Amino acid sequence: MGFFDTPDIGIDLGTSTTLCYVSGRGIVIMEPSVVALDKDDNHVVAFGRDAKEMIGRTPGKIIAQKPLRKGVISDYTLTERMLKYFIDKAIGKKSFRKPRVVICIPSGATEVERKAVEDATYQAGAREVEILEEPYAAAIGAGLSVEEPRGNMIIDIGGGTTDVAVISYNGIVCCESLKLGGDDFDEAVVKYMKETKELSIGLTTAEVIKRELGCAIKRADVAPLDVKGRSISGYPQTKTITSDDMLDAFAEPVNRILETVHNVFDKTPPELAADIFDSGIYMTGGGSLLYGLPQFLHDKTGIDVVLAKDPVGCVINGVAYYIKKVYGRRDIFK
Repeated sequence: MGFFDTPDIGIDLGTSTTLCYVSGRGIVIMEPSVVALDKDDNHVVAFGRDAKEMIGRTPGKIIAQKPLRKGVISDYTLTERMLKYFIDKAIGKKSFRKPRVVICIPSGATEVERKAVEDATYQAGAREVEILEEPYAAAIGAGLSVEEPRGNMIIDIGGGTTDVAVISYNGIVCCESLKLGGDDFDEAVVKYMKETKELSIGLTTAEVIKRELGCAIKRADVAPLDVKGRSISGYPQTKTITSDDMLDAFAEPVNRILETVHNVFDKTPPELAADIFDSGIYMTGGGSLLYGLPQFLHDKTGIDVVLAKDPVGCVINGVAYYIKKVYGRRDIFK
């Protein structure tokens, strides 16, 4: 790379977390996809990690929000500003030339949603933009041989979406994108606590509960957890919950993921389905870390379900591989 060259950037633009890869340097950013905004003058107070720490802890005029919802842009202007922040942070504001960017989107994104991501990336400072579908990048990052004419099934559970795809010969044969992800697990905890424990909690507390007690199958390896919140009378209160509570809380979202897997199998050619039966299903994304989820899906489908190594990093690792093998040929783009 010459003195005046700008490194290529790979971005996993997630509903909950954004990861950035810079060619020659590796993964340099892994921060929440959150923007803190002053409502009075529309001024951005903070991005990423700093912004997330403000959730539920700031004056009324400061709001911390996610500019993406269910894997797609819900606030174009804030997404553009957040992308610019991450790109500038990744390569520095003093770069001599705008970078080329490979950015991921859910497989179920519409053409309008796809164009919005592309436009926002250009506006954020990219000179060239290529979009990859998340399950394809995840499959590469998981080490699957996507270039062979052989069926591979990937289940990628992000913050806002779950992509289930069958990949063969460098392409997605069939897929289904479910607008459900790790954030919905958090919301399921909030709903469960309110309806069954009469305790109001925030999403930050729900995320802690999910991490400590969350499960898709029965577990006996964790102690009950005391949870503080607000009672229906409006006063602070503490309730004790167990992993069995969370098994009930997550029953609906977990079964929706299973239903999506069934739907994709219904569309899968028999030869590729046979390949998947032999090689198994691979799971990626932060949501796949829910205790017992691979086992639950194995029990219901009769197919081996493998949790990929570094499931959170599979998409960005796949993007990094793609950049090295494709973008590395400097003649592709001018």
